[in-house]
Amino acid sequence: MSLFDLMMGDVLEWEKMGWWLRYSDAGEIFMRCMRFGLRLLWLALGMMAAGLGAWAQTPPSLYAALPVVHVDNGANTAAAEKAHYVVLVSLDGFRWDYAKRDGAKNLLSIAKGGVWAPEGMIPSYPSLTFPNHYTLVTGLYPEHSGLVANSFEDPATHAKYGMSDPKAVTDGSWYGGVPLWSLAESQGMRSACFFWPGSEAKIAGFQPTYYLKFDDKIDEHERIEQVLAWLKMPEAERPHLITLYYSHPDHEGHEFGPDAKETIEAVRHVDELVGELKRGLDASGLPVDLIVVSDHGMVKVAPEWVTLDKFADFTGVETVGGEIYPKDEAEKVRIYNQLKKASDKFVVYRLKDVPAGLHYNENAREGDPVVVPTGAYAIRVHGLSADKIAAGAVDKPPITGMHGFDPRTMPEMKASFFAEGPDFVKGKTLAPFENVNVYPLIAHILGLKAPKVDGSLSVLSGALKDHGNEAESEVK
Repeated sequence: MSLFDLMMGDVLEWEKMGWWLRYSDAGEIFMRCMRFGLRLLWLALGMMAAGLGAWAQTPPSLYAALPVVHVDNGANTAAAEKAHYVVLVSLDGFRWDYAKRDGAKNLLSIAKGGVWAPEGMIPSYPSLTFPNHYTLVTGLYPEHSGLVANSFEDPATHAKYGMSDPKAVTDGSWYGGVPLWSLAESQGMRSACFFWPGSEAKIAGFQPTYYLKFDDKIDEHERIEQVLAWLKMPEAERPHLITLYYSHPDHEGHEFGPDAKETIEAVRHVDELVGELKRGLDASGLPVDLIVVSDHGMVKVAPEWVTLDKFADFTGVETVGGEIYPKDEAEKVRIYNQLKKASDKFVVYRLKDVPAGLHYNENAREGDPVVVPTGAYAIRVHGLSADKIAAGAVDKPPITGMHGFDPRTMPEMKASFFAEGPDFVKGKTLAPFENVNVYPLIAHILGLKAPKVDGSLSVLSGALKDHGNEAESEVK
């Protein structure tokens, strides 16, 4: 480990000890002064130990010794160097109405100077984190991208995917489509991902030139500094597509509910982070389009579980999360018949009969039958077993806030969309639109030729100054 690693490790530890200070202006000033002073100290030590020439060669992509993975995809092409830049930021669980409700001044400023969807962006079903993040960067509904839930099984192989399984998330065979970073890399444009579902895997032949393995403990401000450091790289190496992810206010919405003071504080906190990033981007002097999105909303759920094995026999039946994988057709029919009139809190469909509007009836990974909640109910397949209860285990109630529900019938599931930059018109509001349409929008801004997807540039072309070149001449 280098002296640089040791020093910056100390900085990060100090920052963890003082995380509470970031919620005040005094704390922010203190933390910035501390980081600046330690960087100056490191600069002096580095010059003495290795000489000024060696220091000058330190890659700017390694800001603060963050564990950036570098994949050698070559240099930007001449055409890529001339393209504008897109920084795509996700605020997990940032419901469509949070910004206005909680006075998120930086996001509302972006809305005033650019475009936004005041009535929300419509996530894909199910309105879960991994499927919708991947939909945003592929333009595909979850059943077409293959990422049908946060956890699921592939009945063809009986392999299981879980968003917390490092082996699964880095296995490109789970992911369909061509994510934006792979699209950019395939056309000679460098990309960088500071977290995003799928970015740790090789998909469609490529990984981002720069990416980090997910670690939510990495300091929030250091993430911004890394984004800005990427934009200071030499033109040949500089990424033109950058993603950035924050897990707030999703955590608070789950634990305390969408209307709790803790969630409101988290909304205002990530808004300040957006403001910090925006100021840095403005100071860069580069033609950067900032797009801030979320994956889904949040709703307070009923305090009792709806447990499916009270209505149907699941003995020997494979289940992953809420997905059901019977071993044969007879078992599918039996479970469907046992559930179809069991409760008014859900409806059950055979896979092929799931309503077309959900775009959730074609992929075997979705299970069969498919259970869809009719309201804000926490549904699970199994509760605690009798043996565990006899042993003294306590069946805990559901967490306060949840998502995953049908956004067509539950407006609380709607996500957020804000964008500002040289390619966007000023002061425009957008009617609610499906999130599959973000992919062709970003591809157009970057000058990339996109494959056919479930979204269309024509849906958001009015947000662009060039009208998407009249929606790419009406798709020629």
